[in-house]
Amino acid sequence: MKSDRQNSKTTNQLNMFEKKEIVESFGEAPLAERMRPRDLADFIGQSHLLGPGKILDRLLRNNRFDSLILWGPPGCGKTTLAKIIADHTESHTIFLSAVMAGAREIRAAVEEAKDVFAKSKMRTWLLMDEIHRLNKAQQDTLLPHVENGTVLLLGATTENPSFEIIRPLLSRARVAVLEPLGEGELKKIIARALGDKAKGLGNFPARLSVDAIDYLIAGSGGDARVILNALEIAVLTTAPDAEGVRAVDLEAAKEALLRKAVHYDKAGEEHFNLMSALHKSVRGSDPDGALYWLARMVDAGEDPLYIARRIMRMASEDIGLADPAALIQAVNAFHAYHFLGSPEGELALAQAVVYLCLAPKSNSLYKAMGSAMEKAKTFGALRVPLHLRNAPTPLMKELGYGKKYQYAHDFEGGWVPENYLPEELAGTLFFEPKAGWEARFKEQLDQRRATVRDLPTGEKGPGR
Repeated sequence: MKSDRQNSKTTNQLNMFEKKEIVESFGEAPLAERMRPRDLADFIGQSHLLGPGKILDRLLRNNRFDSLILWGPPGCGKTTLAKIIADHTESHTIFLSAVMAGAREIRAAVEEAKDVFAKSKMRTWLLMDEIHRLNKAQQDTLLPHVENGTVLLLGATTENPSFEIIRPLLSRARVAVLEPLGEGELKKIIARALGDKAKGLGNFPARLSVDAIDYLIAGSGGDARVILNALEIAVLTTAPDAEGVRAVDLEAAKEALLRKAVHYDKAGEEHFNLMSALHKSVRGSDPDGALYWLARMVDAGEDPLYIARRIMRMASEDIGLADPAALIQAVNAFHAYHFLGSPEGELALAQAVVYLCLAPKSNSLYKAMGSAMEKAKTFGALRVPLHLRNAPTPLMKELGYGKKYQYAHDFEGGWVPENYLPEELAGTLFFEPKAGWEARFKEQLDQRRATVRDLPTGEKGPGR
């Protein structure tokens, strides 16, 4: 036991000295920042944009650029690529982060761009990192200067520009979509960092097990920054063996990563993407897919009551009266989670989701309501037929309110042929049963509708 504590103490002291050596060599910059590529030759990934003949390759070769917004997930190289593009062209560069910059900083950058152009005829790139964090007023401040070419905008964002960038600004810039880095690309990044003695970990020889590499890649979510920073921790906290090599195993990788990276913004696109995947899995009757997307949302920290409300919507939109119990299951799941909280209540959400997947599907109710809403908007406030109006006063009775109304319970089977729509919409059909429980009534409903349709004209809409 004493030997273990002594080894641990020795290891900690060793890591402290190694940390000091790294700080002296590179400053406090983390590995991800030190390994940031400075030119296209070192850039890994995004071949769909930078490959021979692709859009960014053509623009760079011709040294011609319009304003550009780089949109992609964290750690895929947006900011790095923006800096490389700016450096590649003969231009002045101003770097701002929307996290810190406001209208005042934008105006100052514009004035600087004007001065540079007046003195050297050189155009200015305005690199705006996290551009989605600019509010509408700040984007409005930037718009005219992008429009007249005072600055070339080079924005980087993790959020869908359609939601976060005002339309006039978006229309004046190209949008390049960057993809998460793939397994092969991340392995190249790891190998480069391990072998680079100038900026990487080459002075601290390390060997990663296959399991450790796979775990780091799977847990990074395609984010190079996450994987490099975890790699640095894993290497520096692993003591070298007798040959001076640090053998980083799976356990060391897990401790370094701490928790797998989850890219999720409750107000952004990924929020809607995951909910869309859950909804479509339910609609497609796939409990496996639905449970996976449910788990992804819960794991990312989504409000479970929001999920429960959306499950209730699914019950009516995609199942409806094909299985009336579906909505009951969904509502009960909402209340169960409200009473139990996490993690116990999450099982109730899973139960509702699986039930909805297994239930017969029908969008008849959804289509019927949509069609009725369309007619209501198209025809406006059509008058209620007199026979359907209530007559609580003598005057209303004298005016014919409720006249010739036929009380359905007075007739055999509790039904009587009658028209319940305004005259302009007589004969319009909204609800068409398709499957499950509702399909049992299709034949009866068709017969009743035919009876009403065949009524003599004078008997339709009595009391008018």
